[in-house]
Amino acid sequence: MLKAALIVIIGFCILLFAPCTQLIAQPLIRVTGMVRDIGNHPLQQVTVSVLGQQESTLSAEDGSYTIYSKTTSFTLKFNLLGYQPVVLKINEKVAGRITRDVMLLVNINELEQVTITNKQNQLSNTNTINIADLYSLPSVSGNFENILKTLPGVSTNNELSSQYSVRGGNFDENLVYVNDVEINRPILIRNGQQEGLSFINGDLVTRAKFSAGGFEARYNDKLSSVLDVKYDRPDSNQLILTSGFLGTSLSAKQLAQKSYLLLGLRYKNNSSILNQQDNKGNYSPNFGDAQFLYQYNFSPKFSISALGNYNFGQFKLVPEDRDTQFGTLQTQLRLHIAYNGQEIDSYRTAGGAITLAYSPQPNLVVKWINSYFETRERERFDIEGSYTFDELETNFGAAGFAAVRINRGIGTYLNYARNSLTSKTFSSEVKTDQSFDNHVFSWGIRYEKNRYNDVISEYHLTDSAGYILPYDSKKFYIDQSINVANQVDIDNFSAYIQDSYSLSPNTDLQLGLRSSFNSLSREMMLSPRLLLAYRPPSNNKIFRFTAGIYQQAPTYRTIRAYDGSLDLEQRGQRSYHTSAGLDYAFDALGTRLKFTGETYFKYTDRMIPYIVDNIRIKYLSSSVAKGHTYGADFSIGGEFVKDLVSYFRLSVMKADQDIRGDSYEKRDANGNIYIYYPGYLKRPTDQRINFSVFFQDRLLKSPTYKVHLNMLYGSRLPIGSPNSTYYSDEFRIPAYKRVDIGFSKDFLDDFALRKPRFLQRYFNSFMAYIEVFNLLNINNTVSYLWLKDVDNIQYAVPNYLTGRQINFKLILKFKNHQ
Repeated sequence: MLKAALIVIIGFCILLFAPCTQLIAQPLIRVTGMVRDIGNHPLQQVTVSVLGQQESTLSAEDGSYTIYSKTTSFTLKFNLLGYQPVVLKINEKVAGRITRDVMLLVNINELEQVTITNKQNQLSNTNTINIADLYSLPSVSGNFENILKTLPGVSTNNELSSQYSVRGGNFDENLVYVNDVEINRPILIRNGQQEGLSFINGDLVTRAKFSAGGFEARYNDKLSSVLDVKYDRPDSNQLILTSGFLGTSLSAKQLAQKSYLLLGLRYKNNSSILNQQDNKGNYSPNFGDAQFLYQYNFSPKFSISALGNYNFGQFKLVPEDRDTQFGTLQTQLRLHIAYNGQEIDSYRTAGGAITLAYSPQPNLVVKWINSYFETRERERFDIEGSYTFDELETNFGAAGFAAVRINRGIGTYLNYARNSLTSKTFSSEVKTDQSFDNHVFSWGIRYEKNRYNDVISEYHLTDSAGYILPYDSKKFYIDQSINVANQVDIDNFSAYIQDSYSLSPNTDLQLGLRSSFNSLSREMMLSPRLLLAYRPPSNNKIFRFTAGIYQQAPTYRTIRAYDGSLDLEQRGQRSYHTSAGLDYAFDALGTRLKFTGETYFKYTDRMIPYIVDNIRIKYLSSSVAKGHTYGADFSIGGEFVKDLVSYFRLSVMKADQDIRGDSYEKRDANGNIYIYYPGYLKRPTDQRINFSVFFQDRLLKSPTYKVHLNMLYGSRLPIGSPNSTYYSDEFRIPAYKRVDIGFSKDFLDDFALRKPRFLQRYFNSFMAYIEVFNLLNINNTVSYLWLKDVDNIQYAVPNYLTGRQINFKLILKFKNHQ
């Protein structure tokens, strides 16, 4: 009732604010001009913005620009990487049209670094993420990674989690960097509702790029993908407040002549979402973090930056009961569970990084990056569930329609755990980039030390129909009692070298080699990589081809089996990748569109097989498999509406694996025993089709009102039965289907010529959002609870994700009153 009242109040406020937008008429200034360099050459892609307003534009190929101001006194800023920014103050007495030409002077050191960066971007096989979409994308978790789930090659089946699978890989095969610092995720988390805030603070992100494969040797050793995020120097002082039903965040950006500071504070409580699930109870999820980046430039050649982070989370649940109804039209089943006990899970992550950057020459950049992070995770749960399992009457003509027809079983299960894990990671790395004519030469060395202290004490007991069901001791997926204490130290040494150079004005080639040594496997791994890019003279297409070897050294995740035992003889995983792609820009439907297509093939001759339970990966650490992954990714997008980017993507894929030595005895129809070889089976991430739409629009007659639609579809995922002694793929999790929609209004939008005076005085932007999550209220399955009835028949009871939910939030960008 409280939420309903809040929604009514919010709707009333929006209707109340709407007439206010007609109160004050604003003068209109149209500014045109040319942007040139000192040689009188036109400069394109120069960012021209009106400080204190939302209006901004880019200069055209001939250097021309056009921009509007809603006031007669304002300041224009012209900014282009590699050039010194220009600030132009304008004071006019009346509205009208004026012309201002501007000349930008070269910043020699920065221009060389930009040249290096641009060359690397052309040869990085990455997608640039549109940061502006972060605020508009309807998202239950609110984490930055949710925008990745709309990109080609990325699979998803859980809106509560920030984890993602890329081209048949699992969550642990993805690299994440923030300002060149590698970020790791917690290990013990079992399901999405325990997840809190991911490391990346979207308010602080300036730019980000993502590679679904074929990435450079400069990145560390993982098998699937790279997310590279940058927190950069802001253009001006900023203060942003976001607040809604699911949490609050505050970010500040402070700019000085030789330094800048970025600060972000976040808090999240998604109990309103979790209360809609089948498991009813008292949910108390509390998550938060504090993060900062400070950089000081001692001179144009030398700077130091410090990145700090403290992230905490506690998930507390006192369950009451659960009612889940499932089955077919002919057979409807219902599970009712009455709970006793509670669950308390927590984690704490603290750490940071110091980066020294030195540019002794304009064409040379050297970075020394040192980081330390410590994560403490705790699991505490002691939950007893007494359940009844019934079959319901499905005959519409029967007197007891939908009542209990047959009781399939009663019983009790008990889950207990007192687990803790402390992870400590220290790394030191040197990276160097230097340009020579048509070459950009890069190299780096890195040392990383990981220490893990792991204590596992847990058991699971199921009493069905009054007797204890025995478990086969050979089963890999569960053990009734685990009591293990592990302490492991892992040292990693790695180095890379790569050269990006131009074969011709239209052709670029990148060759790289990465080597690494791991103290566990004690093997030297070499990973050569190649990327070839060709841009035809038409300049609207890029053809790319990549090939390389990608390896992943053993980690504590992969060597630890589900029962806590360690495989200290495990070798690194190895995969051979190749891909071919096309980027094509063209004009259609009244806008500029970009089409991207890429096909790929991956052969892995050393893979550690695993199963996925919700978002927890359970490795079969003592097994080795080989496998194939191949598919194609397609996307198309553009500004169908001014300043609002929409895109559509389709991915098709097949991923399989053959576990060595997994043959076992079977009986044929005549009772004869023979040796069965399963051969290639579907991998747990074998999601054949992924389709997504992120579409944005404005109301035709009220362009300050916007609509943001996000649609996701992921086909069925394979899953094995607990009855199987070995890895199996005979069952399926149903297809993931979800539609989220958001409605927003910026009361200070540039399209609003008349704005409320009291808002305009204090804010640059005042945006209100109403979001409807899971608009179609589809029950998506994330995992199963396996139970047996009195006839010893096993049933898979679906664990559903979140249902329909309404959210409201405000995003306020305050004015700088310096």
